[in-house]
Amino acid sequence: MRIAFIGDIVGRPGRKIIKENLFKIKDEYNIDFVIANGENASHGFGLTVKNCNELLKAGIDIITGGNHSFDKKQEMFALLETGQVLRPDNYPEGVPGSGIKVVEVNNEKLAVINLMGQFGMPMVENPFNWVKKIMEDLKQQNIKNIFVDFHAEATSEKRIIFMMLKGQVSAVCGTHTHIGTDDLEITDNTAYLTDIGLTGCRDNVIGMNENVPIQKVTTGLGGHFEVPNSCKSILQMMLIDIKEGKAINSFKLKKYCDKDEIIKTDAIIN
Repeated sequence: MRIAFIGDIVGRPGRKIIKENLFKIKDEYNIDFVIANGENASHGFGLTVKNCNELLKAGIDIITGGNHSFDKKQEMFALLETGQVLRPDNYPEGVPGSGIKVVEVNNEKLAVINLMGQFGMPMVENPFNWVKKIMEDLKQQNIKNIFVDFHAEATSEKRIIFMMLKGQVSAVCGTHTHIGTDDLEITDNTAYLTDIGLTGCRDNVIGMNENVPIQKVTTGLGGHFEVPNSCKSILQMMLIDIKEGKAINSFKLKKYCDKDEIIKTDAIIN
């Protein structure tokens, strides 16, 4: 199977570039299943039912989340009941929803796992201990094809969870910082990327208008971050070819709104 993962979708520009390009990319690259992190898809903070449906119609199959998952709380409660939207699984007991979904892709089972780190994040259970329990449960179910979206601030946390899971899962991809890293690799049959980077505006500050961030760092006075309605945007996507649970190939695609060509970067195989 060939699965794809799209980085943090930020606001209307992120949704727009997906709607304009995803179906064409799926056809061109023979993608079987698309996962995307959508916790910033509605005005940069959270996800609405309307925008979720828009993304699903554009070709996304499962939407993962992070620290902004519950910014639009009531809408997220409704979305979590659909089974197509996840939130980090290690949120404390009593929080609605789940961070694990097992789906059928090409008559094989694929487990999608959404976890959140600890540094600079809301209160969650220890993801490193939490994932051990998840892996034991998936092992008992004999599920080998496993994708992990690890939503974390610290690159060290992302690297640690990869070191823990390499050889046991098909892929680990980091989200949250909105800044793509240049370290795509396959080690012990597990594809890894520290951060996929945002899908949205690329000509400001992590997808948001630069005025408030500049004001905050120069004066200490904050404000409401806004996603511009018009900007130069980028679509960032990681593709993984999986056979019997093992990543046999992986590469990253970048599509700029103002360029026809798609930039492809292959993983280093260790």
